[in-house]
Amino acid sequence: RCLHGVDGSAGMLERARSTGLYRQLRGCVLGQEPLPAPAEHYDAVTVVGALGEGQVPCTAVPELLRVTKPGGFLCLTTRSNPSNLRYKAELEATLQSLEQQGAWQKVLVQEVERWERATSEEESTQGTGYISGVVYIYQKCPVTPLQE
Repeated sequence: RCLHGVDGSAGMLERARSTGLYRQLRGCVLGQEPLPAPAEHYDAVTVVGALGEGQVPCTAVPELLRVTKPGGFLCLTTRSNPSNLRYKAELEATLQSLEQQGAWQKVLVQEVERWERATSEEESTQGTGYISGVVYIYQKCPVTPLQE
């Protein structure tokens, strides 16, 4: 009910503003600067269509986690097309590392066969004209109190 958005592109921010859905929109280049929000601020954080080769680096994931409240959710997506497979492997290693550190718990990993239209036949999944993608949902672990 209270959506905030960030994007590195002024044009995309203007397009988002025109929808009337967002209470707040700010410029931010993920991976190059911190998110314009305090720690543990959001109930849920989503990144759709930006986690990919040449876009938002995997090193930005801890910053997404930083602004999420303990017990809050993170929904991240990436593509599974051939030109993004190296990035996807790096992303999954980052996600797994954070899970092993106890920062969050995996809730769901869902493969989506027809994620979006392919821009070339080489990128198409088995000649379908589409590329596949993945949705990852994690829950940030609550802070455990120190035992004396």
